[in-house]
Amino acid sequence: MNDNNKKQLKKTGRRPKEDPATIRYTISFNEQEHAHFLALFDKSGMQVKAHFITSCIFDKTIKTIQIDKGTVDFYMRLTSFHSQFRSIGVNYNQIVKLLYKNFSEKKAAAFLYKLEKQTAEMAMLCQKIIQISEEFEAKYLKK
Repeated sequence: MNDNNKKQLKKTGRRPKEDPATIRYTISFNEQEHAHFLALFDKSGMQVKAHFITSCIFDKTIKTIQIDKGTVDFYMRLTSFHSQFRSIGVNYNQIVKLLYKNFSEKKAAAFLYKLEKQTAEMAMLCQKIIQISEEFEAKYLKK
């Protein structure tokens, strides 16, 4: 009966790891070494210092990710601008439907002519935006 209880107790809870890390080493840094270590750790982008140290010791590749705030800002503004551009397209479709529904064909054609002029200006603006973003990508985002 005692053997049966032991088996039941073992089945509950978390499964034990096959190769648990139980051996521990400690090191001491002076102020300069510690600052250098923290700089390397921040560049690596890792979340856990122990993983960073083991990857350094066993020559695993360490990723360093540099985030350019200007590029991130440019990307965010371009994304918001794109969403505004899409909403203008949706509104454009709604306006055309309402013009033909509520006005005579002559009035609707006159309003559509004005709308087409504005659309042509927006198309030119879109081409300029694409050109500027390609220049930005070629100049600053080259790897």
